[in-house]
Amino acid sequence: MPDKEFNNAEKLPPYIFAQIGELRNEARANGEDIIDFGMGNPDQATPKPIVDKLIETVQNPITHRYSQSAGLPKLRMAIRDWYARKYNIELDHVNEIVTCMGSKEGIAHLALATLSSDDTVLVQSPTYPIHSYGVVIAGASLHSIALKDDLNEFLEDIEREIIKAEKKPKMIIINFPSNPTTQVANLDFFTKLVEIGKRYDIWIVHDLAYADIVFDDYKAPSILEVEGAKDIAVEFFTLSKSYNMPGWRVGFCCGNKSLVQALTKIKSYMDYGTFTPIQVAAIKALNDCDQDVKEICKIYELRRDELCEGLNRIGWDVEKPLATMFVWAKIPDKYKNLGSLEFSKLLIQHAKVAVSPGAGFGDHGDEYVRFSLIENEHRIRQAIRGIKNFLSMEM
Repeated sequence: MPDKEFNNAEKLPPYIFAQIGELRNEARANGEDIIDFGMGNPDQATPKPIVDKLIETVQNPITHRYSQSAGLPKLRMAIRDWYARKYNIELDHVNEIVTCMGSKEGIAHLALATLSSDDTVLVQSPTYPIHSYGVVIAGASLHSIALKDDLNEFLEDIEREIIKAEKKPKMIIINFPSNPTTQVANLDFFTKLVEIGKRYDIWIVHDLAYADIVFDDYKAPSILEVEGAKDIAVEFFTLSKSYNMPGWRVGFCCGNKSLVQALTKIKSYMDYGTFTPIQVAAIKALNDCDQDVKEICKIYELRRDELCEGLNRIGWDVEKPLATMFVWAKIPDKYKNLGSLEFSKLLIQHAKVAVSPGAGFGDHGDEYVRFSLIENEHRIRQAIRGIKNFLSMEM
């Protein structure tokens, strides 16, 4: 028999979300109606103009051939124009932009392209798993920095870890608006972070996946708005949430030329790029669908209000997020000693509601669960009734 050890796979812990998924599927197989707030998988259709452009393009046989790994030039120009229109940022579409098969793939491959076994990366915690495990898969050392309500304290913690480290960290990975915590940052935060990165000569990677899913007049800044940020930083964005295109797998990385070109090079060996008709449809999305994005955001805002007001009404205190398609809810005191996985199991069993355990986003998340705003308002009200009955039970 060949050696049964698979070193990279064995670095990864069991996927905690799969356990909840199995319980949800088992309950549904038994005929139970489970309201699913688990995976952040948009439930609405992709806007019609984008779908129509895909259909139009796919009928041309020439688009069925291998595409371009770095992205079609016209797509990279559309990305350049999107940044200029949205953030007044100038980008070179040839050297400072590369497209990805969603931001998850891009972040993982950037780690593979830039990190080695003697490198250390600082990552906020809790965070989306690929921010941490992209580092682990690449063979580098991961150091988690707990998020703080006061982001100035968070920055102080980052600098403290840099100073006391035996070897200077190579990279900092951050995500604002944050998945899962929904925490937001202002431009002053990014300005200070860029100053830290430059002071210690450390790369910064920012995941801006929820740039457009914002509420109550909040606007999510880009780190690239900071003067000189391109000297040390790149930023990822994905069309998945803003345009209801999760299965299409289109994202991009922009900013520092060295990092962008490192990602471009490794991707040239790994893939031939997203299917050409999808890239053409993505051009349509970025150029012509700003109004559709606003309408999608409004749907999430209505769901946010319904869920947060409902949970607060039944005694589960939560804050309305200013951004993202999630609600980050601290486990009620009565159950917090169970941890997020066991509490999530109870929600499926007794409330018929599936959520994501906070522990799946890092050790600092175990006192929380994450609701994804992927159920309509009627189903949210149904879930509130189920949760109310569960919370009133004697356990």
